[in-house]
Amino acid sequence: MVEVRNLVKEFNGFHALDGVDMSVKKGAIYGLVGPNGAGKSTLLRHLTGIYRQNGGTVKIAGEEVYENPKIKEKFAFIPDDIFYFMQADTMEMKRFYQGIYPKFDEKMFHRLIEYFPTIDPKKSIRSLSKGMQKQVAFWLSVCTRAELLILDEPVDGLDPVMRRQIWSIIMADVSEYDTTVIVSSHNLRELEDVCDHVGIMHKGKIMIERSLSDLQGSVCKIQVAFQAEMPKLPESFDVLHMSNTGRVYTLIVKGNPTEAKLQLEKMHPMLIDILPLTLEEIFIYELGGVDYEVKDILF
Repeated sequence: MVEVRNLVKEFNGFHALDGVDMSVKKGAIYGLVGPNGAGKSTLLRHLTGIYRQNGGTVKIAGEEVYENPKIKEKFAFIPDDIFYFMQADTMEMKRFYQGIYPKFDEKMFHRLIEYFPTIDPKKSIRSLSKGMQKQVAFWLSVCTRAELLILDEPVDGLDPVMRRQIWSIIMADVSEYDTTVIVSSHNLRELEDVCDHVGIMHKGKIMIERSLSDLQGSVCKIQVAFQAEMPKLPESFDVLHMSNTGRVYTLIVKGNPTEAKLQLEKMHPMLIDILPLTLEEIFIYELGGVDYEVKDILF
């Protein structure tokens, strides 16, 4: 659905994007994560055709995005900083969206009114709170019946109930219509619940791009205790980090968790427990070798 190859964007000599490669399959929910300044929003603005790249290609459904109205009918974008026309209300913006998206689902629009009970559709959107403005943006975007939703911090500033409700609507849309979703967020715990693919971005590049299951299966946390001191581990045992509290050692191990456990069991430990790393832990660890220290937050 989305193919980005060797994407480069410069601002006054600064490489905001430095050879980005990205691939998103149809029907996937792709989480884009990275520290502030990594280039996430700049990448999303290329995917939506707002920026023109200095090099590389950005394709959706096999076609270049920039200055391509036909392709822009296929996606809806919710930026972090939302824009509405001065004095426009939700009903007026609905008519504007209908003029852009030929598949706009008016029945769904009216059906979703009950999901946003605090919003008066005839009240100026700019007079609403930031959180309510985001609800309006989501309400309108999901009704476009776009093949691709591109979301930049879509639930930031919303209360927990509304966050869950919006994710529920997105998941239902993906399930029923095979919608593709690209979402950038700093809430890694939330992404872990909804995404099936993840791209970790740093300094204008995507360092890692994998399915969430592969990502979680390639690194694990092992807690192990021995009667005496920790024995010497085999050279083939790829320990990325080790800490201990008394006799209990916590290891971050790269590779297959089952094979790692089998190797440790040969040493006759008193206790051994395999724990999967969360997406947040993987993110912290993967950036640990770049500009971040691996803090005890991992353990």
